[in-house]
Amino acid sequence: MTMKIRFVPEMPSQGALIVPVLQDGLAGAAVKAVDAKAGGAVLRGAKAAGFTGKSGQSLTIPGPDGLAEAVIVLMGLGKADTFSVPDAVKLGGKAFAAINGKYDHGALVLTDVTLGELSGADLAVPVAMGARLRSYTFDQYRVKTADKEKILMEGFALVTDAGDAASATFAQEDAVAGGVTVARDLVSEPPNILHPESFAERCQALESLGCTVTVLDEAKMAELGMGSLLGVGQGSVRESRLVAMEWKGGKPGDKPVAFIGKGVTFDTGGISLKPGAGMEDMKFDMGGAAAVTGAMHALAARKAKANVVGLIGLVENMPDGNAQRPSDIVTSMSGQTIEVLNTDAEGRLVLADVLTYAQKTYSPAVMVDLATLTGAIIVALAYEYGGMFTTDDALADALSVAGTQSGEELWRMPLGKAHDEMIKSDIADMKNIGGRDGGSSSAAAFLARFVEGDTPWAHLDIAGTAWTKKDQDHCPKGATGYGVRLLDQFIRNGYEG
Repeated sequence: MTMKIRFVPEMPSQGALIVPVLQDGLAGAAVKAVDAKAGGAVLRGAKAAGFTGKSGQSLTIPGPDGLAEAVIVLMGLGKADTFSVPDAVKLGGKAFAAINGKYDHGALVLTDVTLGELSGADLAVPVAMGARLRSYTFDQYRVKTADKEKILMEGFALVTDAGDAASATFAQEDAVAGGVTVARDLVSEPPNILHPESFAERCQALESLGCTVTVLDEAKMAELGMGSLLGVGQGSVRESRLVAMEWKGGKPGDKPVAFIGKGVTFDTGGISLKPGAGMEDMKFDMGGAAAVTGAMHALAARKAKANVVGLIGLVENMPDGNAQRPSDIVTSMSGQTIEVLNTDAEGRLVLADVLTYAQKTYSPAVMVDLATLTGAIIVALAYEYGGMFTTDDALADALSVAGTQSGEELWRMPLGKAHDEMIKSDIADMKNIGGRDGGSSSAAAFLARFVEGDTPWAHLDIAGTAWTKKDQDHCPKGATGYGVRLLDQFIRNGYEG
């Protein structure tokens, strides 16, 4: 169930009424308005409790006369002089999380509220987006869970004088939130349900939004010479797939932007078997493919005025008698040969052929790939940033700006000649691992060998950001959908006139 979000001009008299308060900001217009309706109970309660609006402070006051069927929740924001759109998204998520499970309806008072340089619809829309993102649930397999453990508020309102403008703008943002939901759902599914064939089938739902979806089976990929991708999946009873999702919202003839995703629906490591502890997390090794699919949903749903193609390589990496062995040599679609020294370095083998297919089929203006590629990126960046690798400064800047604006931030990592030297093989054109040191950079250098000519290209390693083990302000624990809003913002900034 998707929670309904409304923009209303008047404070409701039922449910939870949330009032954001800046530090030492009890004289703000929103607080005064609620206090007047509550007969002065709000300011009296705040004074008695020592509430000043510091970050993390909250105060719940039973509704007095005038708001008898409501409760009032003061939410401290701290000093917010540099309040930004990502901060507003977090505010919406925090507000929703503070009252969900306690009340059927909630409302956040934003009338006459200014945070940083944001007010009116510019504030209300990202706040609504945060509430929408935080309200995500994935509980269809909890068949015996008590209803009280599944509570989702029926509605969440934002009290604002800019309701008409906010509603019109939020329709676009809600389409993007729908894309995030698609990505989160895909990542959350168990691997016995979501495998290469079923993932490809789900992608075909994008046709209802106007996308053209093409699915390549193993026979077609073998015909095209995709020995690198097919080698990864040869140990699984599930056939591999390559899916291309085209959205043609731009000018006819304009080259598309290509988004490319790694889709390893479950990664045991293959013959180079992973340790058993924690292997269950490897259901989200298709987080890059999920982000690309979610981004294509978002772009199509909001009718983006750009030409974009999303391509995902879908495989399952399993260790059976037919599985790829360490020291096998495979031939990629590009014609380059690869010595496979570690079958657990499989994502780059998948992406290699998808990169080649993207260039030969679509001649894209730019390529951006996303992949839960290396544990090394988590060692370097923890869970706060996606790692960005590119030698194109303009593309790096554009992606960094989109990351900051969307709140899905990137950190540029090194990619140089030394990293390319690490993957030289004695008996093939390259090997698929470059050693422990600089593992994320040597993985990116491997992918760079499959970028032809001067096509701008960037690789985003999202191993640390595709999943969260604790609740975030705008995301419950589990799949994050990281990358959907980033890619959407990247298209808005540079490819829609």
